[in-house]
Amino acid sequence: MRIFVLLPLLIVLGGCSKAPVLKYEIKDDEVTITGCDKKASGELTIPATIEGKTVTSIGIGAFENCESLTSITIPDGVTSIGDWAFYECASLTSIVMGEGVTSIGKGAFAKCLKLTSITIPDSVTAIGGGAFNWCMSLTTITIPNSVTSIGGGAFIRSSGLPII
Repeated sequence: MRIFVLLPLLIVLGGCSKAPVLKYEIKDDEVTITGCDKKASGELTIPATIEGKTVTSIGIGAFENCESLTSITIPDGVTSIGDWAFYECASLTSIVMGEGVTSIGKGAFAKCLKLTSITIPDSVTAIGGGAFNWCMSLTTITIPNSVTSIGGGAFIRSSGLPII
């Protein structure tokens, strides 16, 4: 396994750009994103490949406490979003998940206080416990029939969701 910490990633914020460091690991031909500069802000698009290898997972706590990120785009090659991956990304309002994602880990988007809506792709089969816990602004979520497992408290304290 090789560990790298040197991928500048373009993030656009109000016409200015920053290049925070994206941390990752390469194992065999797969890349796992393991971290990001906590000062990253604005819109973030996770690259589909790094060093010619497919990004397949977002690791545990990879973007935890990146409080200034407003938008995340996850490419189709990513199959799993780890536990607490985007925990406390308090300014996050938008998430675009690629069609390859099959699992969303425990607390993956917990305390994303400004997240208003999310569409989970048809490829997802499992949503971990507390995955959207404390998403106070969440008013719309689309869960496909492919989801066969939703962990306990997945939407607890997401008070904007209607009760049906």
